[in-house]
Amino acid sequence: MITTEKSGKPTVVIAGASGVVGNAALSHYLDEGWDVIALSRRAPEIASDQPFRHVSVDLRDAAATKAALRELGQVQQLFYAALFELPGLVPGWSDTKQMETNRVMLVNTVEGLADAGLEHVVLLQGTKAYGVHLKPLRVPAKERQPRVQHENFYWLQEDYLKSRAPELGFDWTIFRPQFIFGGVVGAAMNLVPIIGLYGILCREYDRPFSFPGGPSFVAEASDPRLIARAATWAMTSPSARNETFNITNGDVFSWREVWPACAEALGVEVAPDEERSMAEYLPTQEQEWNRLVEKYDLQRITLADFLGESHHYADYSFGYEAEDRGSDHGNAPAFLSAIKLREAGFTGVYDTEDSLPYWIDVLRSRRLLPW
Repeated sequence: MITTEKSGKPTVVIAGASGVVGNAALSHYLDEGWDVIALSRRAPEIASDQPFRHVSVDLRDAAATKAALRELGQVQQLFYAALFELPGLVPGWSDTKQMETNRVMLVNTVEGLADAGLEHVVLLQGTKAYGVHLKPLRVPAKERQPRVQHENFYWLQEDYLKSRAPELGFDWTIFRPQFIFGGVVGAAMNLVPIIGLYGILCREYDRPFSFPGGPSFVAEASDPRLIARAATWAMTSPSARNETFNITNGDVFSWREVWPACAEALGVEVAPDEERSMAEYLPTQEQEWNRLVEKYDLQRITLADFLGESHHYADYSFGYEAEDRGSDHGNAPAFLSAIKLREAGFTGVYDTEDSLPYWIDVLRSRRLLPW
């Protein structure tokens, strides 16, 4: 790996580089000519042939993180996309262990880079900052509204970052996306492998590709490529320093309206709706998954490692049994105003209906789904 001093290129550390956003960011930073150091427990998989350095580390371990980071040299930017979630996903959002673990992971990373000359830190939040999982959002939710007071690791991370930044001499930018679709499996919240596997099982075993969720609702999404582009923009834009921005693709969608695009990408026909819990259904398909792996020479990973916690997220996101929950996407609108980001100078957009098939094809190119 060429060091910044020798190459003259800026260096970024991407924490959570094997995750949904971190993986897309890794490709983007390499394409933009940065020196990249990827932090993750497992090696990230990307299409780029550009060299980067992978550091395997558990960010929950303060000593191990400090030891791994202290030899990195000068680092201009930290792109923090690491995330800890508990099994079952949604119940963990109100668990103090989950919150504290996420706080500690960020602290360990920033403190490990305390002598690296950090200039800028990018931190990700989301709609839970506005209490979407607890009560209806203001429509649209705006960054300038008062903090929605509730226990959430976002506030723990944000308060630490803001207090430490002046001491270490770096600026920060916080992005709040919604519904992120990407090209990795085993994630806590990525609907692409869930839709992809569900569709392939329907195709292989002549089952209907029905939308499995509940009441229709209109939502927004944030392509991880967009977030990565915004992060490099924020590094050099004075208007992004020490600011929080909502970030979305620029359009809206409903699941039933984008379902045909998913069906076309997967080679199946859309069938009438049939409510079905992905959290209950997909884990029972291990035998069928193993057959797919053998038949199509897919990567040898277990079904559990393929799903991560995203099958639970699918039930939440699709509005399955939405009337049994409090306030969420299934029965209350959740729109984020991206006006502040546009006025600051970042105007990137993605078509959500094109984004889903794109990431399905990425999983295919990585032999994680069959063509």
